[in-house]
Amino acid sequence: MRSHLNTLLFWGTFSSVTFQNAVLDCGTMKTDEFPSPRLYSETNVVMKGQNVSLFCSHENKSLQITYSLFWRDKYLRTQNGTEGPVIFYLDISEAADSGPYKCKAEVLQCPKYSREFSFTIVDPVAAPVLSVSVTQTETERHITLHCISVNGSLPISYTFFEKDLTISPAISKDRREPAEFNVTRKNSGEEEEYRCEARNSLPNHTKDSQPVTVTSTGGGGCPFCLPLLLPGLLLMLIVIVLILAFWILPKYKARKAMRDNVPKDRGEVGMYANISNNQADAASVPDVESRQCVSTARDGAGDSQEIHYATPAFREVAPIEQEACNDCKTGYVYSELAF
Repeated sequence: MRSHLNTLLFWGTFSSVTFQNAVLDCGTMKTDEFPSPRLYSETNVVMKGQNVSLFCSHENKSLQITYSLFWRDKYLRTQNGTEGPVIFYLDISEAADSGPYKCKAEVLQCPKYSREFSFTIVDPVAAPVLSVSVTQTETERHITLHCISVNGSLPISYTFFEKDLTISPAISKDRREPAEFNVTRKNSGEEEEYRCEARNSLPNHTKDSQPVTVTSTGGGGCPFCLPLLLPGLLLMLIVIVLILAFWILPKYKARKAMRDNVPKDRGEVGMYANISNNQADAASVPDVESRQCVSTARDGAGDSQEIHYATPAFREVAPIEQEACNDCKTGYVYSELAF
């Protein structure tokens, strides 16, 4: 029993001396013996609504260290650590959550503070818009690509792709303006697909544009054919119109001259003869002969042409005369002739 009490007294005295030495050593401890802890994160660029992790560690792995996290001057939480760093999980919901943060490492009431750490909050880029303009030559096509993202914190870097192949370096823009890249391609007749990618300082957050397809006219194409063909077609149309005009105009003039040279005397022309109205006069004068009228006109070649007009006369055949004609038929005949 006595030996047991002596053992307890010995360990109590040893622990008290060790504690006192530790307390004394905290005041006289050199900086390299217990340096300040280190506060860091995997990334210092975040966006609102993102969950982040803060690490606090110390070089001395043999001590039982208590780590405390502060936001500005406000205490947040405490964790104990030995060998590895401790992790503090945070939620960045507004601009004030960016920091600054500070970590305290404490051993036997001997505290050391880390440097301040702050996050940078950026807005993610929006999907960029790609536009393409093409200048065609006989054998080549000069393609100009424009890419811009209307949202996102600056600066923004743009990269251009042909399908999945990178065709440009990263083009950084500090202002809200499109990035431009020029490409020259042969007229191969194949379709080409282009797209662009936008990113800013926010890691692991990129946006791609919709692909744009450019169609080639092919090596056998003739880009100058259409500009040359249109004036030729117009000239051919003018020639056809002139030929038709010189061919139709003389005939039109000849017909007009023939109409103008026709006599206006109705009795002399006799264009229409109404036999029904003059039947009585024709019966009273049995030996009336049909009168003829001759009119002369000239055509476009200068040759004269004669036009004959006649006014026929009809009479009623007497019954006694019809008996001598076996094939004749009795009756009256009325006719109106036009020549």
